[in-house]
Parts: sequence; C-alpha cells; structure tokens
Amino acid sequence: MKKDFLSIRDLSIYEFSQLLDRAAEVKKHPRKYYRALEHRILAMIFQKPSLRTRMTFEAGMLQLGGEAIYLAPSDIQMGSREGAYDIGKNLERWVDGIMLRTFGHQIAVDLAASTKIPVINALTDLSHPCQAMADFQTLREHKGSLANLKLAYVGDGNNVCHSLMLAAARGATKMAVGTPAGYEPKPEMVQAAREDGKDTGFALTLTNSAEEAASGADAVYTDVWASMGQEAEKEKRARIFAPYQVNARLMSHAKDGALFMHCLPAHRGDEVTDEVIDAPSSVVYDQAENRLHAQKAILLALMGKKD
Repeated sequence: MKKDFLSIRDLSIYEFSQLLDRAAEVKKHPRKYYRALEHRILAMIFQKPSLRTRMTFEAGMLQLGGEAIYLAPSDIQMGSREGAYDIGKNLERWVDGIMLRTFGHQIAVDLAASTKIPVINALTDLSHPCQAMADFQTLREHKGSLANLKLAYVGDGNNVCHSLMLAAARGATKMAVGTPAGYEPKPEMVQAAREDGKDTGFALTLTNSAEEAASGADAVYTDVWASMGQEAEKEKRARIFAPYQVNARLMSHAKDGALFMHCLPAHRGDEVTDEVIDAPSSVVYDQAENRLHAQKAILLALMGKKD
C-alpha cells in the first residue's frame, strides 16, 4: 500500500481485496493480533465529532496493543492556530500515525504531504474511505461475493456515495445512484470510478429516480440528507429529498430480501423509516461493527511491521 490512506483510489484492485481479507481475518481471530501494534501510537485529529469513528479507531488501536490519543478541535485549531504542515511536522516526532476527520479534502492531502508517517482519512467532504471498506466487508459477509451484485445508493451524492462508487469499481459490483437533480455525485468522482472499474465488470447508472436506482438491487443504501456543515440547508433539503426516502414502498422495487444499509447516524423518519431500518434485512449495525475490523486492517497495513 501507499504510505497514506486518503481515498479508495489509493488501493489497487488487489490491495482492496487483500484489505477485505485481512479485515475478515482480524474479525474471526482477534487474539492473533493483540500485540501487532504494540508500542505504536495513533494521533486522532477530530474537526468533526463522531461516535463510530472515535470508538472504532481508539478501540482498534487498544485491541492491537497500541495507544490512541484523541485531539479535539479546540486542542489544535488546525488552520487558525497552526497549519497542517507544521502540525504534521510536529506529530511525526511523537507518534506513528495520524487519523484525521475534517472538512476540506485538501487538508488531509496537505497533512499527508507534510509528514513521513501514515495519514488515514477518517472523513472529508469529498470521501469516506474507511466507511466504504466496512460497507463492502458487510456486503461480502451477507452476499458471499461482491461480483455482479447491484448496490443502489439513494439520496445525496456526497462523500459516502463517492467512496462507495470507487469501492464498487474494485469489487466488480454494479451500482446505481439515484439523486435529485443538482445533487448528483461530483463528475470527477464518477469519471474516476468508471476509469477504475473499466476492466472489472463494474457498471454505474446515474438517475434522478429513486425507484429506478432501487430496481432489482441486492442492497439499498442511503445517508442523511444534510451532513455536518449543511445545517442551514436542512429544511430546503428535506423538501427536495422527500421522494427519496427509503421506505417499504421503495424497498419493494429491490430484490426480495435486499439489504438495507446506512453509514449512521440515521435521521429516522427522514431518509429512512423505522420499518426499514429495524427490519431483519437491515445491516446497519453490522456496518458499524465492521468499522472496527476494517480499520484494524488499515492500521495493520500502514503501521504494522513490514515483512
């Protein structure tokens, strides 16, 4: 792997598959890895709050025998008190890796460029690669193979959607994205996914119809309609996205027994109904659990001993 994990694009098709294999192995045999990152320290920089990101990275480092140090927004004040370059140059003298959850993707790029130690993107406005790895681990657990599955994504063409497209390109998974007009995924991310998946059997459909996206899907995925930093648009988005709610009617367009997926937190009654998220076919808590295992695989690849 490259030094850093900032995007699914940092992974070759082979590396993507190998990380999923390692995540499954770590989940099945956790004790085998209890001292794998002994004496290693991960600095965790949070400019956006999170339950799952903090718990899974911190617990993951502890379970691998290492340590994690949480740095809140007020601790660093990245960009105002000190720039990414100087922060990276300081941290590389004290710790073995950096995890960053921030806003602009360029902040993660700049931080990675400043330091010799690995930087892991735990979320930017452009991508959410750790989430996508956990999602595809979950898909593979429930469906056995990623090839030729159809994953439907309905809602905002955001950072989660971007990373899912890039992961689907590596997994030979077909994907349909249904969004309101004007809320499609970024064209450069669509182009990247199609380029990456041109030889894998990947196919991507973009539509403004939630029903078309969900039709015949093996799994239906959604996310919140207004992410952090978009609170001022909440009421406007609620009106625009209302036809894209994942409810029993929309799920009826998917295959029988289709999975429901969500990266959480979910706004019940908005993008998804209780009936769907609490159904037996919902795997949202499997996804949340697999954040731990997928990220442990990433930590091992970037911070573990090299053969």
